[in-house]
Amino acid sequence: MPDSVIFVENLSKSYLVGHQSASRESYTALRDVIAREARNFTRKTLDLVRGWQIVQGDEVEEFWALRDVSFEVKRGDVLGIIGRNGAGKSTLLKILSRITEPTRGRVVIRGRVASLLEVGTGFHPELTGRENIYLNGAILGMTQQEIRKKFDEIVAFAEVEQFLDTPVKRYSSGMHVRLAFSVAAHLEPEILIIDEVLAVGDFRFQQKCLGKMREISGGAGRTVLFVSHNMNAVTSLCTRCLLLQHGQIVSAGPVNQTVKDYQEANSVDQKVKLKFLRGACPEKTKAFIERVELNAKEDNTGTFDFKQQLYLEIQYRLLAQLTGAHCAIEVCRNDDVLFTAFDTDENPKLLGRREPGIYRASVEFPRRLLKPGIYFINVGLGVPQVEIIDRVERAIEFEISLSGENAAIISYAPHRRGVVAFDGNWTTERRNSDTLVMAEK
Repeated sequence: MPDSVIFVENLSKSYLVGHQSASRESYTALRDVIAREARNFTRKTLDLVRGWQIVQGDEVEEFWALRDVSFEVKRGDVLGIIGRNGAGKSTLLKILSRITEPTRGRVVIRGRVASLLEVGTGFHPELTGRENIYLNGAILGMTQQEIRKKFDEIVAFAEVEQFLDTPVKRYSSGMHVRLAFSVAAHLEPEILIIDEVLAVGDFRFQQKCLGKMREISGGAGRTVLFVSHNMNAVTSLCTRCLLLQHGQIVSAGPVNQTVKDYQEANSVDQKVKLKFLRGACPEKTKAFIERVELNAKEDNTGTFDFKQQLYLEIQYRLLAQLTGAHCAIEVCRNDDVLFTAFDTDENPKLLGRREPGIYRASVEFPRRLLKPGIYFINVGLGVPQVEIIDRVERAIEFEISLSGENAAIISYAPHRRGVVAFDGNWTTERRNSDTLVMAEK
């Protein structure tokens, strides 16, 4: 504990939740209403006298947002806190920020704390951005001299020079976050607590904030607590991680292992799907996707090694003559982030006039393209710059694993838009429909 700046021991927080009585009937006599309201009034009066929470509802339930949470954070640590919505992350940060009191347990914090928990926290909507910098800085513990000294840096980082004298009620949510984070980051706190609010900002500003947090934690040895659903940001920024589930810590330790535990816990119900097969022809369409299948030379269980070569086959049917019909695929990570996208319109030979019939397109994935993780594939069929005829979301769901402790992962050069680009080896051929039907059977 001597080296710890945050020490949490057996921390618990409970709330009282009110419910409407299940015994209420559609018809209630006046005497029942008077009796019920009298009981509720008596209960609320007693709670008020005792200093307890006033709860609306006929029945009261105790809900534990946190239960027996214990951990330590050392100086200079960047601690990630992850978990599903409702796991207790925000409640924990509110207790650490002294916004709410714990029901039991204790928290010891050594150092000045700056918190950014909600969009526009500490801002007055009628005041201008300039005035709110001074107001928010004072709330966070900065002196007027400190604010004046760092004012230009705060404004430059937030990129709100043009709207500095505009009331913040006219700011967008992204502008709120930029200004609030800039004030909190330039406070030079010994402990910086950041909730999911950075997700409101655009990608460029998120990267800017992550860089600032690295600077805060690395250069001056300050401590950062970071809550996010963006596992890439958590992995790249944090040194340690806590996984909360139903108000309790279920995993704690190195960030890569904890993130893996979180992903595995949330992919239990995810069904591995290596084949999509449409049962019937959609009505009023001129083309549709019939079948999508992912294969590898070895191991077809749904978990592939990143060194394996994968083949995606798409079978589609044209019910009318089409010129320029093409297939397109999107490979996305399990967190809905697009990894790569490509289609057959990159090959002019595959865009000629096509007669009605069944066609099969296949694409070969380069080895070592997909790093370990869970992925899904969206497949589309259409005519470039004209229309999308058919689209199948999550047609394929699969996992890439890493075998061998010293296996090297080769990174592909990113596309200028942020997705990985490579030359897909496409082939498209028309097959006799009878042959394909027999093959399916």
